[in-house]
Amino acid sequence: MSRKERVLKKRYAIFCEGDTEYNYIDKMRKNQGVELVLKPINMHGGGYSNFLRQIKKEAQSNYLAKFIIVDADRIKTIPGEQENFIKLLEYCKLQNDKGNTPHFLIADNPDFEYVACLHDIEYKGQDTKNFIVNVWKFKDIAAFKSNEGVYQQLQSVLAESWV
Repeated sequence: MSRKERVLKKRYAIFCEGDTEYNYIDKMRKNQGVELVLKPINMHGGGYSNFLRQIKKEAQSNYLAKFIIVDADRIKTIPGEQENFIKLLEYCKLQNDKGNTPHFLIADNPDFEYVACLHDIEYKGQDTKNFIVNVWKFKDIAAFKSNEGVYQQLQSVLAESWV
């Protein structure tokens, strides 16, 4: 009797900066019902050099693609981060040029909170932290960042905005 044929799932790695991004991607992965393996890796901050170290450590992993999601506000506000961002960008470009696992560098500009606010039709470019607290009724920005239901929240805001 022959063995069952093993079905390989598509595997992607997603390196993200913190809890908010991790929670969003993890719930998106679970709710989409797509047959693929996402490995959201919470970098817990640490800057662009931390991303580069982790990506290099995972270099031999069997992924179809790697997505690196960072907040762009660090580039101009934290000394040394512009150079670290350029190193990260150059490493991703080098991997892509070599034909290795594709590396997609995604910069939330200025941060994930801004991208989250763009889900809401009521958002008109005002301060994101005030919008999250006053319109979405979070106690503070920390409560939003630690919200495990951020994906569902943003999907419902998006659905309400376009009704």
